[in-house]
Amino acid sequence: MGYIFNKNDVYALTNGLGAQVREKGGELFFKKCPYCGGGEHDENTFSINLESGAFKCFRASCDKHGHFVELARDFNFPLDFGIDPRAKKNYRRLEQKQITVRDKAVEYLASRGISADTAHKYSITTRADNNNILVFPFYDESGILVSAKYRKTNFDKSKDKNKEWFEKDTKPILFGMMQCSDFTRLVITEGQLDSLSVADCGINNAVSVPTGAVGFTWVEHCYDWVSRFGEIVVFGDYERGKISLVDEISRKFPDKCIKVVRTADYLGEKDANDILRRYGRDAVVKCVENAEIKPVEAVKRLCDVRKVDLQALEHIRTGIYDVDKVINGLYFGQVALITGKRGEGKSTLASQIFANALEQGYSVFAYSGELPDYHFKNWIDLQLAGNEYIEVYSNEYGEPSYYITDETSQRLNDWYADKAYIFDNSAITYELDTNGKLDQQGEEITLLGAIRKAVCRYGIKLVLIDNLMTALEVEPTSDLYRAQSEFIKKVKALAVKLDIAVILIAHPRKEYDGKELDNDSVSGSSDITNAVDLIMTYSANTGDDKQQYHSLIGVTKNRLTGRKLLKDNRVKVTYSSKSKRIVCDNDDPYKVYSCFKTPALTDNTAKLPPF
Repeated sequence: MGYIFNKNDVYALTNGLGAQVREKGGELFFKKCPYCGGGEHDENTFSINLESGAFKCFRASCDKHGHFVELARDFNFPLDFGIDPRAKKNYRRLEQKQITVRDKAVEYLASRGISADTAHKYSITTRADNNNILVFPFYDESGILVSAKYRKTNFDKSKDKNKEWFEKDTKPILFGMMQCSDFTRLVITEGQLDSLSVADCGINNAVSVPTGAVGFTWVEHCYDWVSRFGEIVVFGDYERGKISLVDEISRKFPDKCIKVVRTADYLGEKDANDILRRYGRDAVVKCVENAEIKPVEAVKRLCDVRKVDLQALEHIRTGIYDVDKVINGLYFGQVALITGKRGEGKSTLASQIFANALEQGYSVFAYSGELPDYHFKNWIDLQLAGNEYIEVYSNEYGEPSYYITDETSQRLNDWYADKAYIFDNSAITYELDTNGKLDQQGEEITLLGAIRKAVCRYGIKLVLIDNLMTALEVEPTSDLYRAQSEFIKKVKALAVKLDIAVILIAHPRKEYDGKELDNDSVSGSSDITNAVDLIMTYSANTGDDKQQYHSLIGVTKNRLTGRKLLKDNRVKVTYSSKSKRIVCDNDDPYKVYSCFKTPALTDNTAKLPPF
């Protein structure tokens, strides 16, 4: 479909060129030729016929002539050569004509601190039939009048329904596009009076969204144009501690440098026009010039990262001296994995770290997928009680059995009453559909959900998950590796977000039987060992000194300090079947936990050998 000449397009082009024109005898005369600029004294030598579209410069030295279509092409003015079948909506095309700026509009803008020059530059006027209705013409970057917005200057809430409204069925675009002079910096405000205020202070390229903070239908029509600017300064309304437009514009233009006016520079006011009227032009200019880059979510400046001494960072000691000397302990935000063959003591090592965290004053949470809660409690209690406060009796087979008295048990209960917690496995009923039992809020009970709530409510700082396979809440037919990957990522995210230390226990692969354990020995997805910060191995000692040292503790990954314990450098430890304690040569096997530190209970003159 070819172009159908429309004199409205001629007027739109003149607006875009900023040309001074006058109509006479069916011709539109330009004060200066857009091609040659006219001579020193030559004026009105270029015209366009408003019937045929033919144009001509009458200066012999120029003699530029042709059809309006060519003129539009030469000056990058878009014409409608047919309706784009992909267009989502066929907006109404407004009549293109010169706007007369009326005194009433100038007076109103003056009352808002905006000059007459700005009123004329932006062609702000009032309705011919009602001087109390202000008209904001919306021109696109080519000077085409696309829409118009009306505003009652004598708005009365008790009588009037609407304070502002748009010309019906017109395309939404940014106000002030035609008046922008370059593509360096674009200042976007929430209202037309605000963009006029910014422009009146001598700041170029001030525009306003058409329909306030919640309307973004303009983006699809202005996206390419906005994207050409080097940076965007958002000067929205500041209300209830938040600046409008910022978040949504950042989402709509993710690749642009987005700056936002500092809240301090609003000086307690709501918007640019309020600042102009109360504090003057310099205050508005300072708002734009001092605008700061909106931080990218999940990104911070390196210089803003606090300087820390790793030794000074808060962490939980394992209680095994030779291990702590290498890893310093478990730091908050870390996930530590302990692996070892079934029955060789990895859970015992984890529970001893659990006990030592209690001794250091930290609240703890345990999930035990293999032991009943009473069995886990008994194991911890024996480790805390130690040799001196454990009673011995012979069972029916004449072998020694160990227990603690009711008095000792009560002392321990009182000591860790509000510090130690365990996941209640009976809270979840495993049925064919694997749905969990609902809590009082109607939420499905999950292990990670329970951990999150417990950490927030009880101040938990160490979480023990024993073990990975039983912790996975998946159906047997699920992709096990994918489930493991998702679970460990969630655990790591939880540790970082809640600033806690997590110990995770996992079994090794079967093919590592009899071999030294390493990172690849952990059963399951490789994402497990990639995600954790620390990997400790616990395995039986098979060397010549196995009677003296029962087990070996290795460190195969140590993200924080890089130090490891491999092969012959693994820590040799001894295990007590009575107290369930694990100690190295530099540990005190008779350690007394603080719950027993009273004069009557710390007399060590008659200790029995613990092992």
